Amino acid sequence: MANTRSLTVAPSNAVVESANVVGLLEQIRGEWRARQLIKRVSMLLPVDPSSACQRLLNASFHDLREKIYIAGLDIATEAAKQHKLPTVARAEDVEHYSNMNTLNLAYHMGLLARPAWRRLLRAYDIRRDLEHEDDEYQATEADCLYVFKTCIEDVLAKDPIQVIRVDDVKEVLEQSETSTLTKVALEEFEHAPRPRQEEIWQYLTGVALDPKKPDIIRQNCYRALGSMRELVQTEVLIDVAKSFVKRIGREEPKQVEFQVAYVAGVLPYLKKLQVATFFESYAEKFKSISPHWSSYDSHGALLRGLEEIGGLKHCPSDIINGFLEWLVLCYIGEPGGYGRGVNRPVFYSDVGAPICLRLLRSTPRIDVTSIEELRKSSRSVKAACADKHVARRLEAIIDKIGE
Repeated sequence: MANTRSLTVAPSNAVVESANVVGLLEQIRGEWRARQLIKRVSMLLPVDPSSACQRLLNASFHDLREKIYIAGLDIATEAAKQHKLPTVARAEDVEHYSNMNTLNLAYHMGLLARPAWRRLLRAYDIRRDLEHEDDEYQATEADCLYVFKTCIEDVLAKDPIQVIRVDDVKEVLEQSETSTLTKVALEEFEHAPRPRQEEIWQYLTGVALDPKKPDIIRQNCYRALGSMRELVQTEVLIDVAKSFVKRIGREEPKQVEFQVAYVAGVLPYLKKLQVATFFESYAEKFKSISPHWSSYDSHGALLRGLEEIGGLKHCPSDIINGFLEWLVLCYIGEPGGYGRGVNRPVFYSDVGAPICLRLLRSTPRIDVTSIEELRKSSRSVKAACADKHVARRLEAIIDKIGE
């Protein structure tokens, strides 16, 4: 343990009055304000800010140890192992951690953001440098205020993170009816350390892909992935993507695998060859179904399947053109005005046309220039646009994309 002798500081009153240190103390959580250690800090503050500063930093390390225990020993064990910190197998191991190891473990568990971790390292260095000077050292007003502000705002004012567990998620989603996670659960997941997020993400993707699980549970997990996608850490997505890469292997990717990969946010991290193989296969499906309005009963499933993997956002550039002409032809249709549709100047797929337009508009690499070039190069598009009513529908695409 560090030397506990007091630091000297002058003048004491200047430290107390300069930045409303008393106001900072009021930000400390109630459970800590009631403890003798903080009461002692309050008593020392007017007469010996240096000692008060030292005790407050000690309180911060005690609080971090408690937060580590609350977050979960399983997470602490894994974080310590990954970052070569002393072994954590029991609560007593955390209690015997040095201050520096405690700080590093809290950071690697995700209990401290990097800026807060760096500020606390600096605060610890200030105290350590002052304590171990050979000659008497006059702590400056700025030194003490920095330690006070950092300890309180980054540690003692913040509540412990109640980390959601996989069992908590299972309890909600493994039901015989549609179920969703509560806002509280989502918030706990958002602030969960990386190891716990990854554990939950692996569970959700695994169940969503497991054909042996009941459909209702698979759907619950699939929806949970969508609702939590914006809350998961990028590092977690990269690690989970590795599992997808192994699962797919050299086989042609299945539709359900790509749907889950998309909703889980791991599709951008799959191997390029796997992504290209899937879209090449999907393009063949498009070729097997005509964009003609008379095939409308086949358009819904084909196009919705593409929407469920994010449309063409992740489609390789050299494959997009295979979809582009089909989507445009399906939307613009052909000259009408005959049969039962005598009053309808253009015949087009009522099912497919609106989805085609959504897909065209949602693909960043499809722009006005792409459509103009297609109008010049595609014989089918040229022929259809010879009719003024059909041509207007092509202009509608250009206008919508232009927006």
